Amino acid sequence: MSNRIINQKSELFSDRIVNLYKYVYYTKKETVMSKQILKSGTSVGANLTEAECASSRKDFINKNYIAYKEINETMYWLRRLKSDNFLTEKQFNSIYTDAEEIKKILTAILKTLKNE
Repeated sequence: MSNRIINQKSELFSDRIVNLYKYVYYTKKETVMSKQILKSGTSVGANLTEAECASSRKDFINKNYIAYKEINETMYWLRRLKSDNFLTEKQFNSIYTDAEEIKKILTAILKTLKNE
C-alpha cells in the first residue's frame, strides 16, 4: 500500500472529523471531547504529510508512528462519543470503520518499514 493512498484516505478522514466536530460541538453542545477528536483526527493526515518531507528514514518512520498513535486516540474518542450518546450507532459505525481501515494500513506500513 503506497503512502499516496494513505495520504488520500487520511485527508478524507480529516474532512469527516471536521464535520463530526461541528456536529458534536454546535448541535450536541459537547465542547471537550469534540475538540480532542478534532485535534487527534486531523493530526493523522498532518503527520503523514510531514513524513513526505522527512529529514531521514528514522524521521519518516517516526511521523508514520505518530499518525498511528493519533488514529488510535481518535478511535478512543469515537468510542467515548458513542458511549456517552453523542453519536448514534449508525454514525459511529460509519466513521469508526474508516478509522479502522487507516489503522490497518498504518500497521502494514510500519511493519514493512521495520522489516526493511
